[in-house]
Amino acid sequence: MKSVALLLAAAAQGVLSHTIFTQLNGNAVGYAIRDPSYDGPIQDVTTNDIACNGGPNPTTPSSAKITVAAGSTAKLTWRHTLTSDATDVIDSSHKGPVMAYMKKVSNAVTDVGYGSGWFKIASDGFSNNAWGVDRLIANAGVQTVTIPSCLAPGDYLLRGEIIALHAASSQGGAQFYMECAQITVTGGSGAKSPATVSLPGAYKATDPGILINLYYPTVTSYTPPGPAVFTC
Repeated sequence: MKSVALLLAAAAQGVLSHTIFTQLNGNAVGYAIRDPSYDGPIQDVTTNDIACNGGPNPTTPSSAKITVAAGSTAKLTWRHTLTSDATDVIDSSHKGPVMAYMKKVSNAVTDVGYGSGWFKIASDGFSNNAWGVDRLIANAGVQTVTIPSCLAPGDYLLRGEIIALHAASSQGGAQFYMECAQITVTGGSGAKSPATVSLPGAYKATDPGILINLYYPTVTSYTPPGPAVFTC
């Protein structure tokens, strides 16, 4: 009965608190980020919207790019809404991994986002009895990732992602939150090319990191979906 009550509570909370990747490296909200007008999730991993959002959450185009040096850290700020502060990141019930991907593109402003070319640069899943989302909330919604130093310079999309698993015990219940920032990477050595995946394509609704019951049995280990993190 306890697990049923937890599931019902999670379902109720699912409509109350979503999240958006709103800022990169302290720039203005929405600057060089394809932010949506609504903070809702994508739940169908087969749609093009799984790459950079859109569809039920229409995104606003941006003509800007942010320059980021290879080997430096990038700070992605997450908020419940475009106007929320650091005390309102995402509901704590929305437990799950926090990840980041990149995609090399000819022009970060005009690239559609979906399709091949994506590689993972960061992944915070479940460790020390806490989820990536728990650590994100504790860090006031700031996700810090390192831009690999061995990448070729040029334009990229930087995709922040949270997968909320509070309702993921049924297929299609996992909630994917993602936005794409438009960046230009400078100073990269180009010494190594990452293996890439396609979005959509990298995830299946039945992947064990997507179809999972958080409440029973107790989670003791977890592998986030998608490829391994690329390292130089």
